[in-house]
Amino acid sequence: MARGWKAVQEELESFTGGLSDAFLLVSRTLISKVGGASGPLYGTVFLRMSMALKGKETIDETDWSNLLQQGAEGIAQRGKVTGGEKTMYDVWSVLPQAAEETAQQGEDELTLVTRLAQIAREKADATQEMKATKGRAAYLGDRSIGHKDPGAESTALLFDALRSTLADKGGADHEN
Repeated sequence: MARGWKAVQEELESFTGGLSDAFLLVSRTLISKVGGASGPLYGTVFLRMSMALKGKETIDETDWSNLLQQGAEGIAQRGKVTGGEKTMYDVWSVLPQAAEETAQQGEDELTLVTRLAQIAREKADATQEMKATKGRAAYLGDRSIGHKDPGAESTALLFDALRSTLADKGGADHEN
Protein backbone atom coordinates (compact mmCIF):
# COMPACT_ATOMS: atom_id res chain seq x y z
CA MET A 1 0.00 0.00 0.00
CA ALA A 2 2.82 2.41 0.85
CA ARG A 3 4.36 1.88 -2.59
CA GLY A 4 0.99 2.51 -4.24
CA TRP A 5 0.24 5.72 -2.37
CA LYS A 6 3.77 7.00 -2.98
CA ALA A 7 3.21 6.39 -6.70
CA VAL A 8 -0.14 8.21 -6.50
CA GLN A 9 1.56 11.19 -4.87
CA GLU A 10 4.21 11.27 -7.59
CA GLU A 11 1.59 11.03 -10.36
CA LEU A 12 -0.54 13.80 -8.86
CA GLU A 13 2.40 16.22 -8.61
CA SER A 14 2.30 16.76 -12.38
CA PHE A 15 -1.41 16.09 -12.89
CA THR A 16 -3.44 18.87 -14.51
CA GLY A 17 -6.82 17.22 -15.18
CA GLY A 18 -10.16 17.55 -13.45
CA LEU A 19 -11.56 15.94 -10.31
CA SER A 20 -13.00 12.82 -11.97
CA ASP A 21 -9.77 12.29 -13.88
CA ALA A 22 -7.76 12.60 -10.65
CA PHE A 23 -9.79 9.78 -9.09
CA LEU A 24 -9.30 7.72 -12.26
CA LEU A 25 -5.54 8.32 -12.04
CA VAL A 26 -5.58 7.13 -8.41
CA SER A 27 -7.52 4.03 -9.48
CA ARG A 28 -5.12 3.10 -12.26
CA THR A 29 -2.04 3.77 -10.16
CA LEU A 30 -3.22 1.67 -7.22
CA ILE A 31 -4.20 -1.21 -9.49
CA SER A 32 -0.77 -1.21 -11.14
CA LYS A 33 1.38 -0.60 -8.04
CA VAL A 34 -0.34 -2.42 -5.14
CA GLY A 35 -0.13 -6.18 -5.00
CA GLY A 36 -2.56 -8.71 -3.62
CA ALA A 37 -6.26 -7.95 -3.37
CA SER A 38 -5.81 -4.40 -2.08
CA GLY A 39 -4.75 -2.89 -5.40
CA PRO A 40 -7.78 -4.10 -7.37
CA LEU A 41 -10.17 -3.37 -4.49
CA TYR A 42 -8.96 0.19 -3.89
CA GLY A 43 -8.66 0.67 -7.64
CA THR A 44 -12.31 -0.28 -7.98
CA VAL A 45 -13.27 2.13 -5.18
CA PHE A 46 -11.59 5.07 -6.91
CA LEU A 47 -12.85 4.04 -10.35
CA ARG A 48 -16.44 3.99 -9.10
CA MET A 49 -15.91 7.34 -7.36
CA SER A 50 -14.42 8.75 -10.55
CA MET A 51 -17.56 7.83 -12.46
CA ALA A 52 -19.74 9.42 -9.77
CA LEU A 53 -17.73 12.65 -10.03
CA LYS A 54 -18.09 13.10 -13.80
CA GLY A 55 -18.78 16.77 -14.52
CA LYS A 56 -18.12 17.93 -10.96
CA GLU A 57 -15.40 20.39 -10.00
CA THR A 58 -15.61 19.97 -6.23
CA ILE A 59 -16.79 17.52 -3.59
CA ASP A 60 -19.15 18.93 -1.01
CA GLU A 61 -20.78 17.47 2.08
CA THR A 62 -23.75 16.17 0.09
CA ASP A 63 -21.51 14.15 -2.28
CA TRP A 64 -19.82 12.02 0.37
CA SER A 65 -22.61 9.52 0.92
CA ASN A 66 -22.88 8.71 -2.78
CA LEU A 67 -19.10 8.48 -3.22
CA LEU A 68 -18.78 6.12 -0.28
CA GLN A 69 -21.74 4.08 -1.49
CA GLN A 70 -20.10 3.73 -4.89
CA GLY A 71 -16.88 2.60 -3.22
CA ALA A 72 -18.65 0.11 -0.95
CA GLU A 73 -20.62 -1.35 -3.87
CA GLY A 74 -17.41 -1.71 -5.86
CA ILE A 75 -15.78 -3.63 -3.02
CA ALA A 76 -18.83 -5.85 -2.59
CA GLN A 77 -18.93 -6.64 -6.29
CA ARG A 78 -15.21 -7.19 -6.82
CA GLY A 79 -14.69 -9.04 -3.52
CA LYS A 80 -17.96 -10.96 -3.65
CA VAL A 81 -18.69 -9.99 -0.03
CA THR A 82 -21.83 -9.06 1.85
CA GLY A 83 -20.50 -8.08 5.29
CA GLY A 84 -19.53 -9.83 8.49
CA GLU A 85 -16.76 -11.73 6.69
CA LYS A 86 -13.81 -9.83 8.20
CA THR A 87 -12.93 -7.72 5.18
CA MET A 88 -12.50 -4.06 4.33
CA TYR A 89 -16.17 -4.11 3.31
CA ASP A 90 -17.09 -4.33 7.00
CA VAL A 91 -15.75 -0.77 7.28
CA TRP A 92 -16.87 0.62 3.92
CA SER A 93 -20.43 -0.70 4.22
CA VAL A 94 -21.32 1.60 7.13
CA LEU A 95 -19.66 4.79 5.90
CA PRO A 96 -22.30 5.96 3.38
CA GLN A 97 -25.03 6.07 6.03
CA ALA A 98 -22.73 7.85 8.48
CA ALA A 99 -21.89 10.44 5.81
CA GLU A 100 -25.57 10.94 5.02
CA GLU A 101 -26.49 11.44 8.67
CA THR A 102 -23.61 13.84 9.29
CA ALA A 103 -24.41 15.87 6.16
CA GLN A 104 -28.08 16.09 7.19
CA GLN A 105 -26.97 17.63 10.48
CA GLY A 106 -25.36 20.41 8.48
CA GLU A 107 -21.83 19.66 9.63
CA ASP A 108 -18.85 20.98 7.68
CA GLU A 109 -16.60 18.72 5.64
CA LEU A 110 -13.88 18.40 8.29
CA THR A 111 -16.43 17.33 10.89
CA LEU A 112 -17.90 14.85 8.42
CA VAL A 113 -14.51 13.35 7.55
CA THR A 114 -13.52 13.27 11.23
CA ARG A 115 -16.68 11.27 11.95
CA LEU A 116 -15.92 8.91 9.05
CA ALA A 117 -12.37 8.39 10.37
CA GLN A 118 -13.74 7.59 13.84
CA ILE A 119 -16.23 5.07 12.48
CA ALA A 120 -13.62 3.52 10.18
CA ARG A 121 -11.29 3.05 13.18
CA GLU A 122 -14.07 1.49 15.30
CA LYS A 123 -15.10 -0.90 12.54
CA ALA A 124 -11.51 -1.85 11.69
CA ASP A 125 -10.83 -2.56 15.38
CA ALA A 126 -14.01 -4.67 15.53
CA THR A 127 -12.65 -7.02 12.85
CA GLN A 128 -10.14 -8.26 15.42
CA GLU A 129 -12.83 -10.37 17.09
CA MET A 130 -14.26 -11.69 13.82
CA LYS A 131 -13.49 -14.96 12.08
CA ALA A 132 -12.40 -14.46 8.47
CA THR A 133 -14.59 -16.22 5.95
CA LYS A 134 -13.39 -14.41 2.80
CA GLY A 135 -10.00 -13.58 1.36
CA ARG A 136 -6.66 -15.09 2.26
CA ALA A 137 -7.35 -14.82 5.98
CA ALA A 138 -10.20 -17.32 5.57
CA TYR A 139 -7.56 -20.05 5.22
CA LEU A 140 -6.64 -19.37 8.84
CA GLY A 141 -10.13 -20.17 10.11
CA ASP A 142 -10.34 -19.68 13.87
CA ARG A 143 -6.72 -18.52 13.95
CA SER A 144 -7.85 -15.29 12.22
CA ILE A 145 -9.66 -14.32 15.43
CA GLY A 146 -7.58 -11.90 17.47
CA HIS A 147 -6.08 -10.12 14.45
CA LYS A 148 -7.43 -7.09 12.58
CA ASP A 149 -8.24 -7.45 8.93
CA PRO A 150 -5.49 -5.71 6.92
CA GLY A 151 -7.96 -4.19 4.44
CA ALA A 152 -10.12 -2.85 7.24
CA GLU A 153 -7.02 -1.43 8.93
CA SER A 154 -5.79 0.20 5.73
CA THR A 155 -9.23 1.74 5.27
CA ALA A 156 -9.08 3.24 8.77
CA LEU A 157 -5.61 4.62 7.98
CA LEU A 158 -6.88 6.05 4.68
CA PHE A 159 -9.69 7.95 6.38
CA ASP A 160 -7.41 9.14 9.16
CA ALA A 161 -4.98 10.48 6.54
CA LEU A 162 -7.87 12.24 4.80
CA ARG A 163 -8.98 13.77 8.10
CA SER A 164 -5.44 14.89 8.89
CA THR A 165 -4.99 16.41 5.43
CA LEU A 166 -8.26 18.35 5.65
CA ALA A 167 -7.42 19.53 9.18
CA ASP A 168 -4.01 20.76 8.01
CA LYS A 169 -5.58 22.62 5.11
CA GLY A 170 -8.25 24.10 7.40
CA GLY A 171 -5.69 25.64 9.71
CA ALA A 172 -6.25 26.41 13.37
CA ASP A 173 -9.99 27.02 12.91
CA HIS A 174 -10.67 23.28 13.13
CA GLU A 175 -10.04 21.23 16.25
CA ASN A 176 -9.77 17.42 16.06
